[in-house]
Amino acid sequence: MTTTKTANPVVHFEIPVNDPEKAKAFYKIFNWEITEYPGMDYYGVQTTPVGENRMPLNPGAINGGLMTKTDHVKGPVIAIEVSSVDDFIEKVTQNGGALIMPKMEIPNMGYYAYIADPEGNILGLWEPMQ
Repeated sequence: MTTTKTANPVVHFEIPVNDPEKAKAFYKIFNWEITEYPGMDYYGVQTTPVGENRMPLNPGAINGGLMTKTDHVKGPVIAIEVSSVDDFIEKVTQNGGALIMPKMEIPNMGYYAYIADPEGNILGLWEPMQ
């Protein structure tokens, strides 16, 4: 008998930029809706319609964000949905990865952290609020 484990899906992307205004103008060529989140130095990028919970309505579709480049995040980031950011931070560090940015709350949405895989690629861990 074989068992199938459910994979943790990719649910979000982030693109680090030096000039948010220039980046917003560029990415609008794809007809993406880009919205500034005041006080967060972050712009939401809607690539597909969302419901009242701000989650994509189309199965498999993801939305993302533009953010200012930092010393540790210089390239695009994919975010993976997990059941517990804390549990996965432990799994990451036990398997050769590293914690880059500790878990933080995104109000009314969930929890987020940055990790690095053993090759230095930065990934996001996303735990939606229940």
